[in-house]
Amino acid sequence: MTFNPEDSLKIENIVASAKVTDSLDLPSLAAEIKGAEYNKKRFPGVVLRMQDPKIAALVFGSGKVVLTGAKSIESLNRGLEILGGLLRDLKIDIPDNLTYKIQNIVTSADLGVPINLNKIAVGFNLDRIEYEPEQFPGLVYRLEEPKVVVLLFGSGKLIITGGKQPEDARGAVRKILSDLSNLGMI
Repeated sequence: MTFNPEDSLKIENIVASAKVTDSLDLPSLAAEIKGAEYNKKRFPGVVLRMQDPKIAALVFGSGKVVLTGAKSIESLNRGLEILGGLLRDLKIDIPDNLTYKIQNIVTSADLGVPINLNKIAVGFNLDRIEYEPEQFPGLVYRLEEPKVVVLLFGSGKLIITGGKQPEDARGAVRKILSDLSNLGMI
């Protein structure tokens, strides 16, 4: 059985934003929701940490919310439903079907073989890469299609960030494999 890097794809974090209402009273929200954290000197929103799924909701007075920590689209959907329920329980007028916009998906992958970053830095399109091993051990590769940033490490491990849908990471791995193959490096 051969190793397929696409099979190693794993979502590490999804960050999404939503508008749940026009304005929220953060001090009363923090007082009413068990476990809510609010310290406006440190952060301008209420932090709600969910355990299942393990997601943090950053709730702002503007009625905007940022959800972070989701490892799948399903858990993101569940997290938003839980948040909506918590707010509705406080008699806040929240739409029945909340929608979110994905801001960033961070995914990890493994090529299954070590790679020579120095050779890649020479072979890849120079205006798309940054490689300064004294500053950071990975090579930064900015892709146009899909529009993501891939961090490549000598171990063959990849971090793909900036995706807007899970499929973006798969496309990035295919592109990296194709580029490395074209350079005769894998």
